[in-house]
Amino acid sequence: SDVGSQKDRVVTEEEWLQKWEMGNIGFHKEQRHPLLQKYLDVLLNGRSGLRIFFPLCGKAVEMKWLADMGHSVVGVEISEQAVKEFFSEHSLPYCEEPVPEISGAKMFQSTSGNISLYCCSIYDLSSSIIGKFDGVWDRGALVAVNPCDRQRYASLMINLVEKNSSYLLVTVSYDPNKHKGPPFYVPESEIKSLFG
Repeated sequence: SDVGSQKDRVVTEEEWLQKWEMGNIGFHKEQRHPLLQKYLDVLLNGRSGLRIFFPLCGKAVEMKWLADMGHSVVGVEISEQAVKEFFSEHSLPYCEEPVPEISGAKMFQSTSGNISLYCCSIYDLSSSIIGKFDGVWDRGALVAVNPCDRQRYASLMINLVEKNSSYLLVTVSYDPNKHKGPPFYVPESEIKSLFG
């Protein structure tokens, strides 16, 4: 399938930080995603008290929703502004501490302990740092990852999930010749080759 001119497109971490600083965050949704609500049973699979990972989480409102259900939520986001806005917009007290294994990284944790957001590059994380997960909600991560980094991203995600985990992935479908991304077009065939 033709991914048009997107194949070589690279969005830098600085560009993402600038989007947050400028409030250019059309990707952020104030309401819970209807597909997560629709497929929540698939994600949870009758289980409670899960560890759920939010890659490139921004300030996703679904993190508090799932934490309020009794799940443990872990997210990663490059923008400290986004992480702090998440806690302030939900009036959640938190503490902040360095992540010893990652230079310059910080972990923000709700005082209740059930929401932990890492402020760093997702590629600095590993299961030895953040553990493994029962579920992943990937609403805007795979489609935001630079096309040249998709294999690296998918390998990390596969490494972070338990054997019986559920992975919910939202992508967008459009003509990649008409939009430079992000969000990037990821054809179904590529998703299958990345995740098996």
